Amino acid sequence: MDNFAHMKPFILFGSSILIIVILISAGAFINKNNEIPEKHVEVVLRDIGHQFLLSAKDSSSRVLPVKKLNSTTYQVSFQNDVGFISDTLINIVQRTFQKNELANDYIVNLRNCEQKETVLAFEINGKTGDLTPCRGRKLEVGCYVIEIDLLKENKFNFLWLLLLIIPLSFAGFYMKDKFRKKETKESIFDSTDYIQLGNFQFYTSNNVLKCEHKTIMLSEKETKALKIFAENINQIVEREKLMKEIWEDEGIVVISRNVDVLVSKLRKKLSDDNSFKFINVHGRGYKFIIE
Repeated sequence: MDNFAHMKPFILFGSSILIIVILISAGAFINKNNEIPEKHVEVVLRDIGHQFLLSAKDSSSRVLPVKKLNSTTYQVSFQNDVGFISDTLINIVQRTFQKNELANDYIVNLRNCEQKETVLAFEINGKTGDLTPCRGRKLEVGCYVIEIDLLKENKFNFLWLLLLIIPLSFAGFYMKDKFRKKETKESIFDSTDYIQLGNFQFYTSNNVLKCEHKTIMLSEKETKALKIFAENINQIVEREKLMKEIWEDEGIVVISRNVDVLVSKLRKKLSDDNSFKFINVHGRGYKFIIE
C-alpha cells in the first residue's frame, strides 16, 4: 500500500502525459479530416456563379474557371457582362454557404474588370458581427468578378488551453463537476419563472418544456420562436416579425424558408401533445393554438 501511495504522483503524471498525447493526436486527426477538399470549394463557388447568372436572367453564358488567388481567397468570373441588385449576391452567397457548410466567416468583394475597383463588399463574421452595406443598390450591366475570402478559424490557442486544463483538473474536479451538473439540472425545475402552456411549463431561460412525465429540450432559436408564439396565442404572427426577432436583430439575413423549417421543428417536438397546433396562414405567417 505504501509503495502504491508513493507511486500515485507518478501514475497521475504519466496519465496526464498520456492524455496530452491522445488529445494532440486526436486534434491533428480531426483537423485533417475537417479540411475542405479543394474540388468541393470549386464546385460550391461555381454554383454561386451559376445562381448569380440565373438571377440576372442569363441561362446561356458560362461561369469561367474558378481562380485561387491565395490560400484563402478565390475568384469567380463570367463569360459575359451582367447586371443585378446587390441583395441578390448577398443572399445567394449566404444561402449556398449555409447549405454546403463551406465556411461560417468570409468576406466577399465584387470588383469591376476594367478599373479593378470594389463596387460592393460585405462580411459575414460570427465574432465581430456581419457587415452588409450597400443593400438595395442596382448595379448596371458590366464586367464583374467576385472575390471570396474564406476566413480561417484559429483554434490553436483553444486546443492548448484544453491540453493544459484537462490533465490538471481531471483528478480533482471530475466528481465535483459531475455532482454540480446534476444539481444544476434539478434546480432548473425549482424555479417559478416559467410560462404555462397547456400542461407544460416553458422555462425560457433554460430552453426547456416540462410537464409531469416529459421534458423537451429546445434550441435557442426554437425557444425564441415558441416564446413569441406563447405571447401571441390564437393570433397571427407575421413571418417578418419572426425573421426579425429570431435572426435579423442579431445581424443574420435569412429567407422565409428558415421560418418554415423552424416551425416544423417545433411541431415535431410537440407532436405528442395534440393540444398544440401551428396553423399556416398563407401569405402572412403562423397562428399558435392551444386547444
